Amino acid sequence: MAYVNPSGEFNRDQRYIPTRITADGRDGYPVEPGRYRLIVSRACPWANRAIIVRRLLGLEDVLSMGIAGPTHDERSWTFDLDPDGRDPVLGIERLQEAFLARYPDYDKGITVPAMVDVPTGQVVTNDFSQITLDLSLEWSAHHRPGAPALYPEELRAEIDKINRFVFSDVNNGVYRAGFAGTQEAYEKAYHRLFDRLDKLSGLLETQRYLVGDTITEADVRLFTTLARFDPVYHGHFKCNRNKLIEMPVLWAYARDLFQTPGFGDTIDFVHIKQHYYVVHRDINPTGIVPAGPLLANWLEPHGREKLGGRPFGDGTPPGPPSPAETVPAAHGAI
Repeated sequence: MAYVNPSGEFNRDQRYIPTRITADGRDGYPVEPGRYRLIVSRACPWANRAIIVRRLLGLEDVLSMGIAGPTHDERSWTFDLDPDGRDPVLGIERLQEAFLARYPDYDKGITVPAMVDVPTGQVVTNDFSQITLDLSLEWSAHHRPGAPALYPEELRAEIDKINRFVFSDVNNGVYRAGFAGTQEAYEKAYHRLFDRLDKLSGLLETQRYLVGDTITEADVRLFTTLARFDPVYHGHFKCNRNKLIEMPVLWAYARDLFQTPGFGDTIDFVHIKQHYYVVHRDINPTGIVPAGPLLANWLEPHGREKLGGRPFGDGTPPGPPSPAETVPAAHGAI
């Protein structure tokens, strides 16, 4: 399975299923506790956003979560972490089955995160950007007491603006570098990425979070890329001007979020490294997974409290994850 574009610039296929799960059910899928299952892989940064938002908003009891393994083939993600290799709720071996159940001739990417309608076994949507926003806006009746406002109306325009350039230059920017098929395309993506990281460093030097004085959707989206930067993007995707740990402001910002309940406790560094180094064989033909980097430094003091800010605003931190959703200690920052 090839990922590199031999003709030059990597262009992400963004043809996602646009169906939405909403409070009024206008697309035919109303918000209902227990009806839907969020399918993720801890390896995937796009899915990691949904895992974090679900945790922060306290939706675990109304929206179950299935966790696919860290690697996949051309046919899609598999549930090899489950004892019999099947998702225990949906009863399927591959996420592909839920897509084909709704669209028998589906010809686009089988991606995570995906929301699946449990009664029919059909995928509802894999539109990762909209999924997290809808968890904030459409599922609000089921948020935990003290849930933070991740997408407050008064900050929405600014959050959207930051999300646009963080996506194009950073979230997708690392892939544009890693999957570039020519020197010119790679260097263009490389400079675009680090130019944006420099601008973000300048912004975050004087404020604790990207927008306002609390954690928002914007921080969630940047964090999942930063968490993967040194383990995979620096080497595997050749984003090697600096490591994250060599960019003081962004490194402190990332540690601040990592040490915030709901962020670092969702990160599985073992799955992250296995996914990129094993799946992308056209970049890493041997499939060898690097032993490093050292990760205990994620738990070192970050000093960002001096900038003020209130992580959860008027809300409270989420409780610990359930045992079934806890990342193994050996897979975290040790």
